[in-house]
Order: sequence, then structure tokens, then C-alpha cells
Amino acid sequence: MPTASRRPDSVCVYCGSSNQADPRYLAAADQFGKDLADNGMRLVYGGGGVGLMGAVARAAHAAGGRVLGIMPEFLRSREILYDEVETIVVPNMHERKMIMFQESDAFVVLPGGIGTLEEIVELLSWRRLDLHRKPIVFANLDGFWNPLFELFDHTIGAKLTPADFREAWVSVDSIDAIMPALTEPKAAA
Repeated sequence: MPTASRRPDSVCVYCGSSNQADPRYLAAADQFGKDLADNGMRLVYGGGGVGLMGAVARAAHAAGGRVLGIMPEFLRSREILYDEVETIVVPNMHERKMIMFQESDAFVVLPGGIGTLEEIVELLSWRRLDLHRKPIVFANLDGFWNPLFELFDHTIGAKLTPADFREAWVSVDSIDAIMPALTEPKAAA
């Protein structure tokens, strides 16, 4: 089974692509993009220039970081391809997600909508099936992900998901706590 090194070289960020996002979340995405660049970690993301997705990519790029975007052809106009960085255009969402997974050593989940949920549930399902052991860190800003964690607990309580599933990710409450969680996952738990 593939495992991630203690210090990831490439970090995939899942997050919202809406320009209507709370300005605090946009600022957090901007800060995290800078943090990735400052720590010499490559950003792997969905390729768009809008919402939190665009904020994290622009900040990482502006800070001199390496950035790889993966964009499905049909989303080029909707998510507005951010072509200032290396971008791979693929035919569909399945290929996008697979390349993002293959190119990443760890995953960070910032606030997002249904697309972010779809991506992270698949990633957690793969973890549950022992298909990977790459670190997953939720940036649970202002308790954003608490309803999702409550749903996971509900499935555990119903005996549909094993209790050790809670160990599949780490949740942190601030952007500043993400890097320590990525480099020393046990310390952040």
C-alpha cells in the first residue's frame, strides 16, 4: 500500500470554487497558498481561478511556489482556468481526481461545497478500503466541517462504518495548524 513520507512534497487542496465564499475563507485559502510555497511544497489543485481554489493557487504562485492544476475540459469556462501555472486539461472528472490523487503525497480540505464533498468522500472511502495511507487534514475553520463529522459519527453509531474510521483524517481549527498536521500528523490529532 502506498504511504506518504513524513514531509509531503506535493499537497492536494480540495476547496470551494465559488466567488461568493465568505471573505474569511478566501483569506484563509490565500494564507495557505503562501504557506505551501514558503515550505517548498507543490500545490496540486483543480486548476480553476475562482473561489478558494483560485485564491490558494494565486497565492502559492505569487509566493514563488510550484503549482499544478488539473482541469476537465468542460469546466474550463465555469471554473475559469488559471493559466499562469502548469495545468493539465483532462477529458472528465474521473481523470481529474485520479491525477490529483497520483500527484499528491497529502490532502488538505478547506471549506467547500458539493464538489469538495464528493472529492473528499471518495478519498476517505479509498482510505477506508486501505487503498492509501496519505495524510488528510481538514481545515475546520469556524467549525465548518462539524456537520460532516457528525454524519460520520452517525454512520459509526449505526454500525455501518467502523469506529477506527475517525483515524482516517486530522482536523485542525486554523490555517497555522495545517503545516504541523501535515509534517507531524500524530502531534495534531
